[in-house]
Amino acid sequence: MIDWLNQSWEIASFVTTPLEILGFVTGAVCVYLNTQQNVWGWFFGIINAILYAFVFLEARLYADMSLQGYYFVTSIYGWWMWLYGGKNHQALPVARTPAKLYGLFILLFLMATAAWGFLLNRYTDASLSYVDSALTAASLLGQWMMARKYLENWLVWIIADACYVGMYIYKDLHLTALLYAVFLGLAVMGYLQWRRALVAANPEIR
Repeated sequence: MIDWLNQSWEIASFVTTPLEILGFVTGAVCVYLNTQQNVWGWFFGIINAILYAFVFLEARLYADMSLQGYYFVTSIYGWWMWLYGGKNHQALPVARTPAKLYGLFILLFLMATAAWGFLLNRYTDASLSYVDSALTAASLLGQWMMARKYLENWLVWIIADACYVGMYIYKDLHLTALLYAVFLGLAVMGYLQWRRALVAANPEIR
């Protein structure tokens, strides 16, 4: 089964695999549902994390591969938070990221990028060690912010997705690059829709 999922297929000008196609579909559905604040997006996120762990293993993008385990766990957490993380265990509303967290986020990003990049570069045959690690660190933060329904998670994803497109084109993961281009568009849509929801619930916010 695994061998079949990793078979190379040529579709139009893309060389891909059934595994990458399944990852494309589940990933697009996941992010679209997240833009709509639909909790079922987390279910597709769980499936997508499993699929892409194998895709990135084959591509030797080990930081991205390990990131899928984090996505798996935070998808379960996000599913619970969106349903019961608000006041009195009600649905969690969209909120601004607390200002006090920004300094911590920057510090964690720099430390994770440096440490992970060094380890991958020194002890593995990883490709693009520091680039992969920086994008992984940004994704860790963006995913946690999304689980907490912080509006600015979409700004993190806009930057990260744009960089991911370039990295995956370089690694000949063309379908995945296209997927992240779709993610980029959805992240812009998500930011606008979540901001409208935030303003509607808090008219004093502009």
